[in-house]
Amino acid sequence: MPDQYEVFSLVEFCSSRQLIPSNLTAYVVNAHTLSLTWDLPSNVNAIDRVYIVATELGPKNRTIQSQSFDNSIKKLDFQINPNDPHSIHPNQTVLFSALCSDRNGQNSSKIEYQFYVNIINPAPRDVRVVRINDTTVQVFWSPVYHPTVARYIIHYNDKADHKAENKWSLYSPSNPGSTSAIISGLKPDAMYNVRVSAEFSSANIHDPHYVPGTSSREGELSEIQVADIYRRSKDIIHYDDHLSRPYNLTYVDLTSNSVKLLFFFNETNPDHRRHIQKLEVHYEGIQNYVDGLGTTRSTSHHNLAGLISIPATQGSREWLVTGLVPNTQYTFNLTGTISSSEQSSIKIYSRPATIRLSTDYDAPPYVDRPEQDRRILLQTSGRPTQASKVNLRLHRASTKNGPIDRYYVVVHLIEHISYQQYVPQEGRKECCYTAAVFNESQLPDVFVLGDGKETRDWDPFHHRVYNNSPLSSVCKVKLVSWGFNRKKENLTTSSATIDVNLLPKIVQPQNQDTFNSLLWIFGIIVLIFLILLIVIIFILKYNRTKKKPLTPPPECVPFDLTPKVLTMEMQMPMIPTTISPASSNEPVEFRRTQPSNTYHTITKEVPVNTHPPIHIDEFGEHLERLKAADNYKFSQEYESIDPGQQFSWENSKFEYNKPKNRYANVIAYDHSRVILHAIDGIAGSDYINANYLDGYRKQNAYIATQGPLPNTFADFWRMIWETNSACIVMMTKLEERNRLKCDQYWPSRGTEVYGSIQVTLTDFIELSSYSIRTFTIAWTGHPEKREVRHCQFTAWPDHGILEHATSFLMFVRRVKVLNPVDAGPIVVHCSAGVGRTGCFIVVDALLERLKLEKTIDIYGHVTLLRAQRNYIVQTEEQYIFIYEAINEAIQSGQTEVPARNLLTHLQRLLQPINDSSLTDMELEFKRLANVKAQPSKFLSANNPANKFKNRLVNILPYENTRVCLSPVRGVEGSDYINASYIDGYRFKNGYIATQGPLTETVDDFWRMVWEHNVTIIVMLTKLKEMGREKCTQYWPTDRSARYGYFVVDPVGAYNMPQYLLSEFKVTDSRDGQSRTVRHFLYTEWPEQGVPKVGEGFIDFIGQVHKTKEGFGQEGPIVVHCSAGAGRTGVFLTLSVVLERIRYEGVVDVFQTVKLLRTQRPALVQTEDQYQFCYRSALEYLGSFDNFVSS
Repeated sequence: MPDQYEVFSLVEFCSSRQLIPSNLTAYVVNAHTLSLTWDLPSNVNAIDRVYIVATELGPKNRTIQSQSFDNSIKKLDFQINPNDPHSIHPNQTVLFSALCSDRNGQNSSKIEYQFYVNIINPAPRDVRVVRINDTTVQVFWSPVYHPTVARYIIHYNDKADHKAENKWSLYSPSNPGSTSAIISGLKPDAMYNVRVSAEFSSANIHDPHYVPGTSSREGELSEIQVADIYRRSKDIIHYDDHLSRPYNLTYVDLTSNSVKLLFFFNETNPDHRRHIQKLEVHYEGIQNYVDGLGTTRSTSHHNLAGLISIPATQGSREWLVTGLVPNTQYTFNLTGTISSSEQSSIKIYSRPATIRLSTDYDAPPYVDRPEQDRRILLQTSGRPTQASKVNLRLHRASTKNGPIDRYYVVVHLIEHISYQQYVPQEGRKECCYTAAVFNESQLPDVFVLGDGKETRDWDPFHHRVYNNSPLSSVCKVKLVSWGFNRKKENLTTSSATIDVNLLPKIVQPQNQDTFNSLLWIFGIIVLIFLILLIVIIFILKYNRTKKKPLTPPPECVPFDLTPKVLTMEMQMPMIPTTISPASSNEPVEFRRTQPSNTYHTITKEVPVNTHPPIHIDEFGEHLERLKAADNYKFSQEYESIDPGQQFSWENSKFEYNKPKNRYANVIAYDHSRVILHAIDGIAGSDYINANYLDGYRKQNAYIATQGPLPNTFADFWRMIWETNSACIVMMTKLEERNRLKCDQYWPSRGTEVYGSIQVTLTDFIELSSYSIRTFTIAWTGHPEKREVRHCQFTAWPDHGILEHATSFLMFVRRVKVLNPVDAGPIVVHCSAGVGRTGCFIVVDALLERLKLEKTIDIYGHVTLLRAQRNYIVQTEEQYIFIYEAINEAIQSGQTEVPARNLLTHLQRLLQPINDSSLTDMELEFKRLANVKAQPSKFLSANNPANKFKNRLVNILPYENTRVCLSPVRGVEGSDYINASYIDGYRFKNGYIATQGPLTETVDDFWRMVWEHNVTIIVMLTKLKEMGREKCTQYWPTDRSARYGYFVVDPVGAYNMPQYLLSEFKVTDSRDGQSRTVRHFLYTEWPEQGVPKVGEGFIDFIGQVHKTKEGFGQEGPIVVHCSAGAGRTGVFLTLSVVLERIRYEGVVDVFQTVKLLRTQRPALVQTEDQYQFCYRSALEYLGSFDNFVSS
């Protein structure tokens, strides 16, 4: 690395001098260090923290460092290292941003400085040459980010003209800032060397009298690129043995992607009557490898490497061939050639000189992250304990780039790891070690992490031993695996990481050594089973003869809370049911097939078989029939469901248990209630208002319970512990419509003790429609700890039901993923534990049924659950919602895929169906249009006073999601703007999707920005495209402008490679308050279609959200194109999809777009845009750095 650098200060951006750092200065300390210093304002004691962000500017901005300090620090050192992603790279422009926060947490305005770190006069990068025709090429390059670039110069010469080897023709574009140029007048049937350089001026290049080329110096030349304008005609080939030929073809400097060919050429042979005009190198390569799934594959690579000139005298020659593929066997043929005449298409070749070689190995491809295998771990004796080992499924890397020599399993222990990030925070204890090593053939499919075994490194130079130590119960594990090969240096690739959760062990009896011991154990088990069977038969016979008076439940009165909340809506007495646990694999089918004489007939018998299961192909039509005539048949069907009120609830009526019931008439049936272990001396200590409910082919799959009361917190957590439940589903907020629905039974932070159970909150993540808490629970005084997930659905409206089931279905599926397969029942509650609780349980069970059967039995399942807890599915409205949710699940299908399977999934979507022209991608996109909104959804948009405010008549905001402005007295429709609230992945109403403002709506637009606390605007269209206006310019450029009450003052504009960033100061003229608004104008979206690649758009989305997180205040991001539907929908979809990839590792473009369309019509308008979302997600996953850094 050279010892001397130059640092150019480019420009300072600052909008205010209030409480901000000043005098930002960068200087080089030595060849490896650059220092940044700053001064703090005089009122330094008012400053709490100073924030410094260093960003390398370029086509893809790169954050170098982001740090904060107290007010005593005024200097920060940066390393200069071109190979370190966290260091400053030479020949780059670095933007330093600084701001302060006061003692109240308020941020100041920021100050920004750009510095250029210069080692030499840099060369342009990424030079590409594209052939236009036989005599013309176009050259492209990336700009040099340097303050004194005056122009660019293209150097080119004829590759075949040996005399002109050191002579270059020069061309400079007329536009000095251009990054492409067209070179014409070239010779056809030729190849040219092309290089590009930048010219740097010591004069003021912004001076209107500046002349390019004066007071300037030329920078370094780029690498040579070959412009191949060789005619690709179908030449007639003829071999001539008398043609002079190359010989002794060998090679040196072989790497993974290049080789230098050496050969001799001798023209003194008298037999060679003809002299060749050119040499051609042809090569073909075969790459044999095993992919990550163990499948042997073979790929061919071939090319015409190019033409070279013939030396005038004999001797050796050399030629560097680049662009090869690692781990590939190549055959190179070097031949001489002439044409029979200038006009002839006949080409005459000499016999080729041939050589075979294999390219060197390169680093292995990306390794899929390990997966935790939640198999039950067994211990042979003692009390249940926390597991100290887990099963991990390991994935092999492809040998495409060369053989894998070995795999290392690396463990990173982190205490108090956050759900959101893997980066250790201050105060965490870290420990990193290698748990095991395997050679390529020994890598197991399932690896037991923490089994205490040793593995040895077989390398004769190292002799290392790795111990697979047992895992600690207080830590979580970060696992990394990678492969090595044994070339000259280690070539490594690391997988992504995985959080490893420790599972509880299950105690099993110790194994016996003799066959007789096994027989004794088997005999005891059979004896116990027979005794239980006799007892069950006795109880059943006793219940059949026992006569119990029917006591109707009292009105639903909450104890000391509110007046009557629930109503008695189910009055028709029905046939009770008693379910034998061993009678059937499917509880609903058992209920259907049980003879009627086994039930108590109260007044009449209405068999459940009058409503048989519905085939999924007929389900949609069946639903429409039920909805006809204002849901008349729905009402009939719902009212005919057995209310199940004939069962006893004696335990709920005991005086010492009544205070434990939230509502007087929502009780726990005796036969299905959850029975806690009784506490000596405490009457009713075995009681909690909770019932076991059956799922699909699984009895007691759920526990339905009420929202815990303060006097039942301890009982609730005791139930979680005793039933080994690992997942709690909460279907209500704590308060709704100013009424208490549930008391908070968990700690907001840290640890709380409820009775004998210690509950610790370890993680909390809040998403737009639900939140997930992670608790560690332990029995006081015992070492065993368990993890419990608390999933709270927050999108259910305070009154009524959800309008669309999409978000609810996504929540149900998320709960299914979070709940371990070996855990106890899922505990579900709302307020009373019957209405929304019943909706969740029925939908979850029927989604399981859909995986295995082609029929749906909503009626039968609700009837079954009514016999286990009263009032399950409390209202007809909820019953209809279950139908709508299942219908949506049938219509949509399973579209969620693990991120690692997205490529395979996308390939399947793009394949034609049964040799037709249709693809699954087209059908999937068409399914999005199945739901048609009624005119009643657009009341305000269709108001005659508002119609002129809509750019398009078919893109209107729904009434329930539209953005409302403060009404102006006496002006009809003054609260209307064509804009919709959109939920993000993490934040409800995180975005506003709107149309490009019209001339008549510019004032309303800025009113919306101010009233809804908007600080970021994203614009995805040009003002005019295809000769038509797409958006009115609603912002000033040079001087301030007034829009209604608001004065908008331009502060600065920064022209980035893919977008234009503008900053505005917006002031309310009524009270003088001001706010900074940043405007991102994306400039790379083509006027027709979609971008060819998604990388630039992904980077743009990331930059918008980084700006929001770093400098934005609370408030939505406004996104618009022209109509606020197509490109706007793509931006919103990818924002959600990419964030979900980072948090969950899954992709579901279909459900994401469907959910967005429930908030604004036509988001993602075309199939091209829809497919672009898939391709962009795949490109994002292909970027290993992006995926891991998340």
